[in-house]
Amino acid sequence: MKTEKIGIVGSGLIGRAWSMLFTSAGYQVMLYDILPDQLSAALEYIDIELHRLEEHGLLRGHLTAEQQFKCLRTTSDLKELSRKAIFIQECIPERIEWKRSLYQQLDDILEEQTIVSSSTSTFMPSLFTEGLRHCHNMLVSHPLNPPYYIPLVEIVPAPWTSPQAVEFTRQLMLEIQQKPVTLKREVLGFATNRIQYAILNEIWHLVDKDILTVRDIDTVMNEGLGLRYAFLGPMETAHLNAEGIRDYIQRFGGEIHKVSETYDAIPKMEPGPTLDKIAEQCEEMVPRDMLATRRKERDAFLTKLSALKKEFEK
Repeated sequence: MKTEKIGIVGSGLIGRAWSMLFTSAGYQVMLYDILPDQLSAALEYIDIELHRLEEHGLLRGHLTAEQQFKCLRTTSDLKELSRKAIFIQECIPERIEWKRSLYQQLDDILEEQTIVSSSTSTFMPSLFTEGLRHCHNMLVSHPLNPPYYIPLVEIVPAPWTSPQAVEFTRQLMLEIQQKPVTLKREVLGFATNRIQYAILNEIWHLVDKDILTVRDIDTVMNEGLGLRYAFLGPMETAHLNAEGIRDYIQRFGGEIHKVSETYDAIPKMEPGPTLDKIAEQCEEMVPRDMLATRRKERDAFLTKLSALKKEFEK
């Protein structure tokens, strides 16, 4: 076990996942929330989840579930949270005014060594760290949900984030067995959402024009592209589908441009007939009262997929 302290702000599902990730490496983790009942619920959830993972041979790290759980404490005092912390991961709801208020409070009490990282998928770090005394130690570490099973973390610096803070965060993510990518500068949507939204834009048009159903579009991904991308990614896929990427672009670049010219303008996704059509078809696949069950199935699948990927990485 380590002696260094990690703070987690917010005891929702993302905060609980981060707590488990850091305790898996033996860090002393302090979980903060303003509501004591939320903290109690979080502790109960984490205890059960750690032992479930251990029972199925899926627990991360070399410590037992009991040892990992003993690394976790809770508090409703921000000063106690920040005291001697080397790193704080913020996981509060996506409300910019809440983030600005929290970071201002933290800025008044932070020690010089502490790096503060946000889990936000929405806001660039400059939007809530500008002008703060410790802004050089503030950035974004955006996980994908659920973080325990999907290891990607997008590290996004603000214009004033120090290179040392970025590198420390990257090394910390590697230590807890996440897979960090570092953006050289902040951009709206980061990388994952920019790519994801491009896909969703085209899906919207395909459904709107009655070219494909929602189920068939998902089949294109989970029985086609997704199978490749789970292992290779789009660039290596293209590289392997020809005699290297140069050959691929020479052979297919013209066709890519020709198809791309037929794309419609970016749709405005809002309530209306297209959303009604998409929602109806999605709810036929997974009724809303079955969402929790389907999420559990997703997590079980991702766990096994992660184990399979590790076999190929050896």
